[in-house]
Amino acid sequence: MSADYYRQMARIRRFEETVLEQFSSGLFYGTTHTYIGQEANAVGVLSHLAEGDIVFSNHRCHGHFIAYGGDLRALFAELMGKPSGVVGGIGGSQHIHWRDFYSNGVLGSTAPVATGAALAEKVQGSGKLAVIFLGDGALGEGVLYESLNIAALWQAPILFVLEDNRIAQTTPIELNLAGDIAARFAAFGIPVAELDSSDLTEIADAAAPLFGELRSGGGPQALVLHTARFGPHSKGDDTRDEAAVARLRAERDPLTIHAATLDEAERLGIEAEVADEVAAAFAQAQADPEHQP
Repeated sequence: MSADYYRQMARIRRFEETVLEQFSSGLFYGTTHTYIGQEANAVGVLSHLAEGDIVFSNHRCHGHFIAYGGDLRALFAELMGKPSGVVGGIGGSQHIHWRDFYSNGVLGSTAPVATGAALAEKVQGSGKLAVIFLGDGALGEGVLYESLNIAALWQAPILFVLEDNRIAQTTPIELNLAGDIAARFAAFGIPVAELDSSDLTEIADAAAPLFGELRSGGGPQALVLHTARFGPHSKGDDTRDEAAVARLRAERDPLTIHAATLDEAERLGIEAEVADEVAAAFAQAQADPEHQP
């Protein structure tokens, strides 16, 4: 399992690096928001999914989609606006639907949708649950708090995962957020776990009991993950000091942390295989036909 976790994170990392490397070539449409540095969150949390559970993501959705099991070629093709893309090339980087996975680039907008979906599963007695990933920037959206209120009142089976990368676009969290993040969930009576880590094992372990509570009818749960984004908000709009970002990479890289659980030969083998897989997916997407006028 340790090797599989590393492979999943490496796939996300190499996909996102390829997107940033190739964006200036004009191959991709619209914008993009990469998940570099936060890979352990998606892989650790979504390792607990069961068949039919619903996942809601945001503008920084590639890592969540890949951890969910999404196809690399289809995601590349979606960013290229091609018919072979996840949603036929019309959703782009931020608006994706595949199986029970949904993403939307409108900040906070998925909270009421995810809550409603979780309530629908409860009413139907399906035993399925919803997971929603939110960034710290979404804490400024009133619709989130309306959703927390309804989720708590009606005991919706939903896990709110708040990924606090400490910067909303280019604004540091200390300049845009007052008070305590976990307290926002607790104020609605939602149990909340909080973790400041880039260690996948720690994240997976923190998420496990929350999924257990959800599946046993314990009502909504929240997981606050203090994390680190290594790349820019989108493509080239990073106003942070380069030395500070370098320190984050040195101290908080989830791949480096997890690599310590593997022997070097195994790690190098995985990285080589992933590099080949991502390169092949990119080449295939490039070769796919364009939309016909």
